[in-house]
Amino acid sequence: MVQTIPASELSLYEVEAKLELRRTRDPKFFPEWRQPTPNLNPADGDQLDRVKADFEAQERYPMLEQAVKLVALAPMLSLAGFYREPFRIHPEKSIQIALPNADEILRGRIDVLVLADRLWILVIESKEAGFSLKESIPQALSYMAATPSPELPAYGLCTNGSHWLFLKLDAQTKEYALSDEFSLYREGNELGNVLQVLKQLGEIVRPVA
Repeated sequence: MVQTIPASELSLYEVEAKLELRRTRDPKFFPEWRQPTPNLNPADGDQLDRVKADFEAQERYPMLEQAVKLVALAPMLSLAGFYREPFRIHPEKSIQIALPNADEILRGRIDVLVLADRLWILVIESKEAGFSLKESIPQALSYMAATPSPELPAYGLCTNGSHWLFLKLDAQTKEYALSDEFSLYREGNELGNVLQVLKQLGEIVRPVA
């Protein structure tokens, strides 16, 4: 009998074991977040400061997932150009994976999917102070493993609005890597780094006309 498992209930150890994934710390595997090439203009900086100020004003209160999407994520996707052609946004997309060597199906619902199943974005609630994004990594990897284009790298983003973390998965070699965690609580505005990485990934996953 086939058993259905919610992706949100698995630990990182279980995801790695069930999907046969392994983390690599080779800096050459995920260079896209380390030295993103797109430059930001002064207008970008002004808008990023506004996003940060808006989020700081709202996070004084408990913020649920939809509020994080509205205040922090939506403006960032707009600045990265993901609302314009040739990109497409698929909110609340369901995924299902038949696990290898087991009568199990992994099922879940990704918050935001950008463009041809290659950029997956997972938003978590920020109402719990000190919540670590690393607790969302297993769920994000599960969704990324469902890519219909395993010959191409898949990318992911986890955020609670104040912290942002990127992921990369090679579905063929079963290797994945994580970026450093960008935080709004550090000096300056690290949303600039986040936007640079988003623009870089946009160039990489852009479909060929």
